Amino acid sequence: MHYSREVEEMVCVKKGPDHGPAPIPEEGKWVQARQVTDISGFTHGVGWCAPQQGACKLSLNVKEGVIQEALVETIGCSGMTHSAAMAAEILPGKTVLEALNTDLVCDAINTAMRELFLQIAYGRTQSAFSEGGLEIGAGLEDLGKGLRSQIGTMYGTVKKGVRYLEMAEGYVLKIALDAQKEVIGYQFVHLGKMMEAIKKGVDAKEAYEKNIGTYGRFAEAAEYIDPRHQ
Repeated sequence: MHYSREVEEMVCVKKGPDHGPAPIPEEGKWVQARQVTDISGFTHGVGWCAPQQGACKLSLNVKEGVIQEALVETIGCSGMTHSAAMAAEILPGKTVLEALNTDLVCDAINTAMRELFLQIAYGRTQSAFSEGGLEIGAGLEDLGKGLRSQIGTMYGTVKKGVRYLEMAEGYVLKIALDAQKEVIGYQFVHLGKMMEAIKKGVDAKEAYEKNIGTYGRFAEAAEYIDPRHQ
């Protein structure tokens, strides 16, 4: 290490306080994080690309500095799905510092990684006060039955009003309207459960019909419309 002449000629003053970093909560313990291996936690974060045409929700389970589990969910851009496929393969096994400085293919995923790094490094994780943290596999619990992301897709115009397209329950089939043409409920098919049934050998038509449900005052409607075609 090289020092300038000015520094070399300075008088040495002894350092007084040396308390180390402030403790942060990690998996039920207070930890003074001095190196990457001191970091553990499970957390989520959202990232977006520069043109803001798509977003990524990233979930990571970190144990002793190493990413053990990654859930990558993207929306809004078709190319992001392929980027997510690569990122989900890239992330596990990397330290959080490596992952922060790794090209995760899509800028939205890179931004999400940055936001997660901040949460993890500051001890603001979902598992901060959970003794032992969350087991590997906890990321899948964020998904619904059939392991599908929970997505809300709605569309509306001044002239024609609102259209519900996708809810947490599933793909919206019909919107229920009352006599005043206001929405009072909807009918949906749970695609995750339907596909699970089909994979187990249930006839596709039967699987479809058995996984249809309704929400709100659907049965009381004066009119039903297909939100995609009417």
